Amino acid sequence: MNKNILIILFACGIVFSSNAQRFPEAILSGDYPDPTVLRDGDDFYMTHSPFYYAPGFLIWHSKDLMNWQPVCRALNRWSGSAMAPDLVKHNGKYYIYFPAAGTNYVIWADSIKGKWSEPVDLKVKGIDPGHIVGEDGKRYLFLSDGYLVELTGDGLATAGQPEKVYDGWEYPKNWNTECMCLESPKIIKRGDYFYLTTAEGGTAGPATSHMIVSARSKSIRGKWENSPYNPIVHTYSDNESWWSKGHGTLIDDVQGNWWLVYHAYANGFHTLGRQTLIEPVEWTKDGWFKSKNTAYTDMNHDLSLPCANLSDNFSSADLGLQWTFWKEYAPQAVTIKENALSLKAKGATPADARLLLTTAQDKSYDTQVEVTVEKGNHAGLVLFYNEKAFAGIVTDGKKFTVYKDVNNHVDIPCQWENRFFLRIINRGNHCTFQAGNDNQTWETLAENVDVSTMHHNNFKGFYALRIGLL
Repeated sequence: MNKNILIILFACGIVFSSNAQRFPEAILSGDYPDPTVLRDGDDFYMTHSPFYYAPGFLIWHSKDLMNWQPVCRALNRWSGSAMAPDLVKHNGKYYIYFPAAGTNYVIWADSIKGKWSEPVDLKVKGIDPGHIVGEDGKRYLFLSDGYLVELTGDGLATAGQPEKVYDGWEYPKNWNTECMCLESPKIIKRGDYFYLTTAEGGTAGPATSHMIVSARSKSIRGKWENSPYNPIVHTYSDNESWWSKGHGTLIDDVQGNWWLVYHAYANGFHTLGRQTLIEPVEWTKDGWFKSKNTAYTDMNHDLSLPCANLSDNFSSADLGLQWTFWKEYAPQAVTIKENALSLKAKGATPADARLLLTTAQDKSYDTQVEVTVEKGNHAGLVLFYNEKAFAGIVTDGKKFTVYKDVNNHVDIPCQWENRFFLRIINRGNHCTFQAGNDNQTWETLAENVDVSTMHHNNFKGFYALRIGLL
């Protein structure tokens, strides 16, 4: 199968002016959940949950917390679904702690750009690890449900058993949430106190499920005092623009301003996954922090920057950072030369086919690709959530099989033999599928294909509806 070019056109633009700006704002649109942010001098680095998308842990770089560019991917192979990492720097080395397959792992590198180590099994349960150096100078991980475990000096093993040190904040019983789900602990030291930022309420489900809460203590073992400003961040109504706001990292910039970086779903667009948002916080005289909706800043947010990374003319011999496989890492299946990508086939249906996926960032977009399909193979352009939720165009060169969903597909004769263009026009989760012998004239294969239900609340997994070469 030969695919010559993928073009993704997004409605990008420059927003924000100096003066007062309203928050929250998306700093990474599309599926970038569970953000963890590291300030390294005047540089910022961030990564997110990869789940089954490999290679994983795409690391982003910024100078201002607003504009981000991808740097590298830190992990190629792992077991299970990797999620909720913590990116830290300690004694000159970089570490990513993350849970997967019922345990927690760590990878490390001398440079943020790698080479990153293979995963080291810490052999401790729980999720969402958060690294901190305690008042005793030793290294620790906080875990979900308020647990704490000591690490060895090199940070590559545990040095004891987990102990419960925090019970969370009790939110009102009449709030509509998924569960208590005390998770995503992130810890900083400021002045005399450790500040523990956690999430509660569950990460999806009702719009009002997720929230960010804060507690402080002079010892990492507590006693932890909950903030009088809890919840720091929360969606109170399904009329709000952002749903299920939570999983926050507290970070300062070089000017001394403080921010919360977290994730949320755009109202009505769970298909895009959880996007990375930012909003300012302020410190009170009695040593707590609270959210504020407006900040005065000269930082301009150029939303066109991440968008430029999605289209690919395959001019490089290496696969671009925008691409991931699904539930495998198979670089041996990819050949790129003369501005064309060849992908070795596997499987018998879109559910078990070989996929290269990229992250949609906008509510409306066009995506197209030139396809040459070899005899005996099927190739296509799809929107893929998981094996039970996808839509798109698949062809063997003789006919187009148009999938409106997994169980609803039709066959349409192909008049161009084995070489043609495919296009998906997505307008707010309503799609048009097209084919043509060039990229100017198009035959419509299906219209008004509704993909709005293809998201976590219906199909689980915390993924997003990604653009895929198949």
